[in-house]
Amino acid sequence: MNSMKVRFAILLLIVGLLSACAAQPTEAPPNPPTEEVVPATVAPTNAPAATDTSAPAAEPATESAPATEAVPAGATVSFATDILPLFESRCLNCHGGNRTEAELSLRTHADVMTGSEGGAVITPGDAENSVLHEMVATQEMPKRGPKLTPAQVQLLADWINQGALNN
Repeated sequence: MNSMKVRFAILLLIVGLLSACAAQPTEAPPNPPTEEVVPATVAPTNAPAATDTSAPAAEPATESAPATEAVPAGATVSFATDILPLFESRCLNCHGGNRTEAELSLRTHADVMTGSEGGAVITPGDAENSVLHEMVATQEMPKRGPKLTPAQVQLLADWINQGALNN
């Protein structure tokens, strides 16, 4: 009889352990990467005060680039808040993460200005003669993933034409 009680106790212990293990996930699935939405940093100076206090309508999630917009004429484009987030969302997989294709890194302003194995990719003050601008404007880059929107290409051109400042 004692032997039967021991077997029953062991069976209950095993069943309890198995059910406890089944209730606990062994490993949580990794969270998918999220994309940060970065607005342009400068608002028009003559813009009227906002009076609409209602919540904005929900937009469907897409894999598009950050919602950067062309800045108003005369406004300064910021490398840190306008251009770098654009590079991070579209370019760093191949140019600055674990890889640097063509020896081009776009992780920092200094890296961008250093250029690639073929030389400079930015001609400050002259977007039309900047290889980087040409590659995104003709949609040759990025090779993988969504292309830059026309507003994003214009934002890059504005930054280059303003001297490609580290601001």
